[in-house]
Amino acid sequence: MLYYLLSSLVNLFSVFNIFRYISVRALLASITAFLCTFLLFPLFIRWLKRYGVGENIRKEYKDLYLLQRKKEGTPTMGGVLIIASVVISVICWADIFNQYIWLILSSLLYLGGLGFVDDYIKLIKRRSSGLTPTVKFLAQIVWGVFIGLFLMTNYPPKLHLPFFKHLVFNLGWFYLLWTAFIISAFSNAVNLTDGLDGLAIGCVVIVAFVYAIIGYLCGNVRFSHYLFIPYSPYGGEVGIFCAAIVGAGLGFLWYNCYPAEIFMGDSGSLALGGCLGLSALLLKHEVLLILVGGVFTLEALSVLLQVVYFKTKRKRIFLMSPVHHHFQIKGLAEPKVVVRFWIMGLIFGLLGLLTLKIR
Repeated sequence: MLYYLLSSLVNLFSVFNIFRYISVRALLASITAFLCTFLLFPLFIRWLKRYGVGENIRKEYKDLYLLQRKKEGTPTMGGVLIIASVVISVICWADIFNQYIWLILSSLLYLGGLGFVDDYIKLIKRRSSGLTPTVKFLAQIVWGVFIGLFLMTNYPPKLHLPFFKHLVFNLGWFYLLWTAFIISAFSNAVNLTDGLDGLAIGCVVIVAFVYAIIGYLCGNVRFSHYLFIPYSPYGGEVGIFCAAIVGAGLGFLWYNCYPAEIFMGDSGSLALGGCLGLSALLLKHEVLLILVGGVFTLEALSVLLQVVYFKTKRKRIFLMSPVHHHFQIKGLAEPKVVVRFWIMGLIFGLLGLLTLKIR
C-alpha cells in the first residue's frame, strides 16, 4: 500500500524512486514488522494475563514437567500478533497485486488459523492434547495440495537441485505430493522445535534471513544468471515477506528469550514453518531448506528416529525427543541449549548461502 503511494510521487520528487528498490522495501518491511511486535507485545501480554490465557504444562512426562513447571501460566498465542505484524508489514511494502504475495499471506492466515484452533482447544477448553495429530496433518496436506494445484496451473512443476546448473526434474502430478510434503513437514518441524525459550523463533529468523537473500538473488536477472540459480520475476517480493518475518521474529524474541514472558503457540509455529516452506517452493530452493533449516531437520528426525526405534526395539535413542529436551534432561541449562542450537542454525544458514556459488 505505502509502496504504491510513495512510488506514485516519483514524478514530483525523484527521491521517492528509492521505494522501488527491493532491498529498500525489504528493510522497511523488516523494520515495520519489528516495531509492530516490539511495541504491541507488552499490551498483548497484559491482555492475555488479564484473561488467563496461559500455558498448560503437560504432566504425563514427569522429567520434563519438573524442568518446565515454572513456565505454567506464561501467556501464549503470541503467534497471533506475529502474524498480524507480518501481514501489516507486507501489505505496506510488498506488491499487493502480486499473486505470490497473496498465496503466502493466505497460507499464513490458514495455517495460523489452524494453530489458533489448536491453541484455543488447549487453553480455553482445557484439553491438553488440542487438535488430534491426524486432523492437523490432514488440514496441512489439503492446503499443500491446493497450493500445488495453483502452482501447477501457472508454472511448470519442476524440481531444481542444488549444486547442479541444469539438473531439473519435471515432477508432473507428483508435484502435488511434493508441495504438500514440504509445507506440512516444515510446519510441523518448527512446531516440534518450539519447546524452549527463544529456540524456535531464533532459528526461524535465521532461515527467513537466508531466504530473504535468496529471494533477492532469484528476483534479479543478473545475479540469478551469474549464480546459475532459477530466476523468479517475483522472487524479490517473496524476499520482502521473509524480511518481514525476520523483523517480527526479532521483536517477538525480545519477549520470548529466557525467561520467556510469552510463547508463540501453535498459531505461530505452524504458520511460520509452513510459510517458510512455501517461500522455498516459490523460489525453487526447497531442497536447500533441508540444509538451511538444519536445526528443524534434526529436531524432526530425532522424533522420527525415537518413535521408529522404540516401536521396533522397545528402546529409546534419546532420553526424550525432540532432541533439545534430551540435552535439557541431561542437565544442560536451557539458555545454553538454545544458544548452541542458534549457533548450529547460523552455521547451517551460512552453508546454505555458500552452496549458491557451488555449481
